[in-house]
Amino acid sequence: MIKLARIEIRTLRLPLISPFETSFGRDTVREVLLIAAHTSDGLTGWGECSAFSEPLYNEEDNVTARHILADYIIPSLLDQAVDSPQDYAARFAHIRGNRMAKAALEDALWDIAAQQAGKPLWRLLGGVRQQVPAGVSIGIAASDDVLVEQVADFLEQGYQRIKIKIKPGRDISPTAAIRARFPDVPLQVDANSAYTLAPHHVATLKALDDYRLLLIEQPLGEDDIIDHATLQAQLTTPVCLDESIRTRDDARKAHQLGATRVINIKRGRVGGLTEALAIHDYCLANHIPVWCGGMLETGVGRAINMALATLPGFTMVGDLSASNRFYAEDIITAPFVLLNSGPHRGTISVPNAPGIGVRVDEARLDQYMINLHVYRANPSRR
Repeated sequence: MIKLARIEIRTLRLPLISPFETSFGRDTVREVLLIAAHTSDGLTGWGECSAFSEPLYNEEDNVTARHILADYIIPSLLDQAVDSPQDYAARFAHIRGNRMAKAALEDALWDIAAQQAGKPLWRLLGGVRQQVPAGVSIGIAASDDVLVEQVADFLEQGYQRIKIKIKPGRDISPTAAIRARFPDVPLQVDANSAYTLAPHHVATLKALDDYRLLLIEQPLGEDDIIDHATLQAQLTTPVCLDESIRTRDDARKAHQLGATRVINIKRGRVGGLTEALAIHDYCLANHIPVWCGGMLETGVGRAINMALATLPGFTMVGDLSASNRFYAEDIITAPFVLLNSGPHRGTISVPNAPGIGVRVDEARLDQYMINLHVYRANPSRR
């Protein structure tokens, strides 16, 4: 049982090491909502909201997430007993959408629950490995030559899989350039909903079949399943759904319609680890490969992603990179490091301490924090 006495929402602004461009925008700074949930008996759980500062990946942003947390969830949660993170998920299921907001506080409850159990989160979730293979996601580059050199550098570091972002006009050429230089590298592409079933778009996506890709991620609309089924029937390359899968039922429908052969599971997109586990279990039972996607997380969100990726159904390499992929300074005291030698080369070790297993660096929180909101069980002390 968990009883929260205080919840803090921090907004941080962390500079990225280099710009990250997708089909819907270009980021140079990551604005992050970080949650600290404190129990009445002295434990602290950490969570991270996956939303960005603008509603471009999905309909949420950090302002709406803070609003949902502060005005709807936190007042009904403080000083009220929660049996488990799953109980929290059920209690706030009546709030439509706003999954990233709900997931952020659920993260913190999972951290607390694992600490109470005296287990690392990955073991509490039922994980089966302590090292997870590391893959890297590369944004749209200025040129094919620049992109190829980026790929070469990441492969030299030990990353096991390469993913590149694509959009119309920046699709065939960069893919061909990578294949020409690295004919055997595990490679996939991510469109972030940049294409339609227009004939010229379908022709482009069919042309990608020639490059032996692991998958094409979310080529069509972010809320679509039907058109993806139409597209998948025309492609040899597996379609992987990301934005379209928000619940276990979405995964079931997409599978039954033949809209996807692979699913990317992001805990924030689906509303938290509780729903992520349900999707994982459905996919495992139905032999659908899954992998863990990333949202440029700090070490807090990255630790939770790592724990999720230890589950048995995660048979494909995810977007699980080292802390220094995006940040010169992470906000945890022991940043995630890619192992580049020995039997575990190309993997990252999952924290083994109770809870999410990482410690937050308070000095760095202060360095990057732009505002702090504190909510207490006793409003007079707020």
